[in-house]
Amino acid sequence: MLPLLSLFNNLDMSLLNRLVVTALPLIPKAIVGQVAKRYIAGTTLGDAVAVAKSLNSGGMMVTMDLLGEDVKDDGETHQVRDNIISILQSIKQHELNSNVSIKPTQLGLLIDKELCLRNIRSIVETARTLGNFVRIDMEDARTTDGTFEIYRRLRREGYSNTGVVIQAYLRRSEADVRTLTKEGVNFRLCKGIYNESPTIAFKGRQEIRDNFVRLLQIMLEAGSYVGIATHDDHLIERAFALVRKLGLERSHYEFQMLLGVRESRRNDIVRDGHRLRVYVPYGEQWYAYSTRRLKENPYMAWYITKAIFVR
Repeated sequence: MLPLLSLFNNLDMSLLNRLVVTALPLIPKAIVGQVAKRYIAGTTLGDAVAVAKSLNSGGMMVTMDLLGEDVKDDGETHQVRDNIISILQSIKQHELNSNVSIKPTQLGLLIDKELCLRNIRSIVETARTLGNFVRIDMEDARTTDGTFEIYRRLRREGYSNTGVVIQAYLRRSEADVRTLTKEGVNFRLCKGIYNESPTIAFKGRQEIRDNFVRLLQIMLEAGSYVGIATHDDHLIERAFALVRKLGLERSHYEFQMLLGVRESRRNDIVRDGHRLRVYVPYGEQWYAYSTRRLKENPYMAWYITKAIFVR
């Protein structure tokens, strides 16, 4: 197999990446699973707790996430709700430095908004009782308005232990941020991963970067707490520059990264004394998440090639 690997080594990596992305549906699930282990804590809550403990011991905070989205059945949304409540209870039991991230479509947003609100309210109420925080994740553009509406209703009901996600690639995000900063929102800022129309989303790499920096500056200047979610060195350095320029205390922001991605850079950020949170996903729905992550990762082609040809 070594000559074949040499051939892959000589291929343009962007071409190899495109070839493997195209072939992903044909690649055995077991092969994807081998590569995905770096991105997924495991299939059980116990697996996630073990990873969270290890990260905490390395000076990193955690967000635990039960994988899955686009739930179509009312009863399944209730099971997801109960499973997320179990995560919160385990965090308390094991004294983890962790919060939770939830997806509204897991909890019924595409079925019935009121059902989703009830499920999320139960989770946020449990988190408040346990002294914890819930990040309401942002999904594709169909869900943006509904997600903000649920968040605002919870805030009006007095739940301050929750925050939202802003996706820098959406053209609407600057207007959203300028409104939300007036409401005292706790933000997570990321580039965004869904394939949206160019009428509503920036497509160029640099224009997304530029918007990310613009949004981050608006948030930080307004005094908002921000989870700066990126693996992009350019954006990390721009964030450092903004923090220095504004003279911010390190308790006013945190960096966020995905499990298994840019671990060396992650460790450098922690070593320099910045707060950093690692997103720790787990669950039976690992395959869809893993293939999406692999498509985003520029090194995925090499990992899958090795998994197929190196034994």
